[in-house]
Amino acid sequence: MTVLVASIVAAASMPISVWAQATDATLPTASTTPLPVTQTSIKPPRVDDSDAPTNVEAEQMAGRPDRLINLDNDVELRRGQTDVKSNKATYRIIENEVEAHGCVRMNRYGDKYTGDDLRLNMDSGQGFLTNPTYHFLSNDGHGSADHIDFVDEDKASVIKGTYTTCPGTKPDWYIKSSKLDIDSGLGEGVAHNGILYFKSVPILGAPSMSFLLSSERQSGILPPIVGSTNNGGLEFNLPYYFNIAPNRDLTLYPNIITQRGLQLGADARYLGAGYSGETKTEFLPHDMLTKTDRYALQSIHTQTLAPGLTMGWNVNFASDNNYPDDFSRSITQSSTRLLNREFDLNYSGSFWSVAALASRYQVLQDFNSSGLPTISQPYDRLPQITLTAGKPDIYGFDWTVNAQYARFWNSQYDFPTATGISQASSTLMPLGGERIYINPQLSYPIIRPGYFITPKIQLDATSYNITPNKLGVPNAPTAPGTSVLANDFSRVLPTLSLDAGLTFERDTNFWGNPLTQTLEPRLFYVRTPYRDQTQYPLFDSGVADFNFAQIFTENRHTGHDRISDANQLTVALVSRFIQESGLERLRLGIGQRLYFTQPRVALGPTDTITTSRSDLLLSAGGQVTQSLSLDDTIQYSQSNNQWVRASSTIKWQPGPKKVINFSYQLDHTNTDPLDPENRYLKQFDLSAQWPLSRRWYGVGRVSYSSQEKTVGQSLLGLEYKADCWVFRVVGQRTPTSSTRTTTGIFLQLELNGLSSLGSNPLQALRSSVPGYQNINQPDSFISR
Repeated sequence: MTVLVASIVAAASMPISVWAQATDATLPTASTTPLPVTQTSIKPPRVDDSDAPTNVEAEQMAGRPDRLINLDNDVELRRGQTDVKSNKATYRIIENEVEAHGCVRMNRYGDKYTGDDLRLNMDSGQGFLTNPTYHFLSNDGHGSADHIDFVDEDKASVIKGTYTTCPGTKPDWYIKSSKLDIDSGLGEGVAHNGILYFKSVPILGAPSMSFLLSSERQSGILPPIVGSTNNGGLEFNLPYYFNIAPNRDLTLYPNIITQRGLQLGADARYLGAGYSGETKTEFLPHDMLTKTDRYALQSIHTQTLAPGLTMGWNVNFASDNNYPDDFSRSITQSSTRLLNREFDLNYSGSFWSVAALASRYQVLQDFNSSGLPTISQPYDRLPQITLTAGKPDIYGFDWTVNAQYARFWNSQYDFPTATGISQASSTLMPLGGERIYINPQLSYPIIRPGYFITPKIQLDATSYNITPNKLGVPNAPTAPGTSVLANDFSRVLPTLSLDAGLTFERDTNFWGNPLTQTLEPRLFYVRTPYRDQTQYPLFDSGVADFNFAQIFTENRHTGHDRISDANQLTVALVSRFIQESGLERLRLGIGQRLYFTQPRVALGPTDTITTSRSDLLLSAGGQVTQSLSLDDTIQYSQSNNQWVRASSTIKWQPGPKKVINFSYQLDHTNTDPLDPENRYLKQFDLSAQWPLSRRWYGVGRVSYSSQEKTVGQSLLGLEYKADCWVFRVVGQRTPTSSTRTTTGIFLQLELNGLSSLGSNPLQALRSSVPGYQNINQPDSFISR
């Protein structure tokens, strides 16, 4: 283990001038970066003891009480938060200075020192200590030296000394330097001509390196980040951190990618009264592989302009489609190919609110194995203004009004015929248009113990003004022989609904635990008349996900371009097993929608309903035991005698840093229309974190598609936990497009109380393994 870690770090590191706080430190309104597990002591607050008396104790005293006192045997001098003990001492009263000899032990504001000979001025804090050892209360840092020079109450210089946070006299890692400057006021130490030893092997040297004695952020060069990917080769990143102000910071990170060149990046964060934001940018001039400039930008900002008035933006940009493939660790995440750019302005009143939004998308296009694009360009909203108002319990009635104006535009549909990368515009997909709708709703909830009844009426009034294409000519109709609507048209549809349910309860036992079992039947009826909408555009509508939440809504489509006709009744039955604390141990549910009249409004052939009932929904889930939880949902087609969709998730977490997750996903509706084999989604996912021995931990994840017979997301790693350091090696494989994957290796040596060397895999571990816990933090396991 020693040879492995030392060899990797020695090969991957280079001398640096200073170490500063890691860039994942949060700004002060939250909590600063937590200290390692060794830093558990709380240093007492500094108290002004300049006027405090000096108390002297010893078995023998001699001298002049007004000038000098010689002390012998069990000597102790105390003044405020400074305490000195020794075998012998001389105390000069006028100078308020002590000279102590033999087994010197000093406690100075919680920091402990031992040595042979001490001279200390109790007023100024100046002095020296020979052959010392020291121990800092704030972070358990300690070491030894030839001698220590005390500059004042906060500052000291350790001459030819060592520093470590490892327990014991033979630490696994330590810094050895010609001079070590300690500033307890700033919470910082600086080692001059320092060499970092790991397992007695020198792995890093620098003329000056700093480290923190507290959680305060400091400016300086951060530890180097070293990694490797199959798309760029070896990467070496050396960030520099600027702690501009308590609420502002900036990180610059030059990143050398061996196969591509030098990438420059910056990350600026700010936080103030009523506003906050972060901007990241990356730039790689003249990529050696693509021969082009590569860059990306991400900026987020939120601000309160006045009481009730807020604004914000979220801007994302990348130079080309392959950016997330080639730079999978960049600010454009590998799975993100729709980059949003939006600005919003919101105002909230006592019972109403208005929101203005301008939104555009950049598509980082992905192509399948046949070279065909797989992502459609969403419509821009320039602008979108939404008004919402409502009040509950007005003489028993609840009322709400939703209204919106939106101007949609999509340059992908410029012309009625396909040209180059543009697609042909149509009545469903025009170049753009304006849409206005208002949706008032009125309900009368009757809620009593054991039952509820809610009748509701609403009206949808929608108007369109369509721009078919740049030529201004009508687009081709959706189906041959049908007439094309004019550019201006409207729709008015009422909807009636009735929601009613009962709740029965009884006391029962679940594996010996007293519980309350409920039985909750529920009926939901909806009536909406039919209106032909086949020629209406599809700016933002889609088929809603079929689940227990959706079957109790009036419209089976999302967005506002399709209002489904309905004459239907939803029937559901749910039973819950609930502890006295409110924890849901088990939840069982069954539900189905019955069609008295088959819906005629559809988005396409796959959305057409031809049966008198929907698929059957079944669900089971809950925190079954303290360590076992599950969540299962099945969509079953009774007419086809087939599982249409199924989702099963099981999580077993018997203790701290022990977790196994298993999930299964089946979806016959999730198919690629461009796939000649018409393969559907059938995927297994297994992830885990588990101790292999007292100090070794294994972590991993694998996702497998049985239809495509390929491995998707996968990760495998080992972690070693020592008393004062942690070593991690993690390999990760990430699909970044339909035909490409990125593999990367993370190597990290984390030295408690000092810093980390290598690339940090913690974000990848947390996102890949639900329930993952940092092995360098105290055990935490919430009893459920």
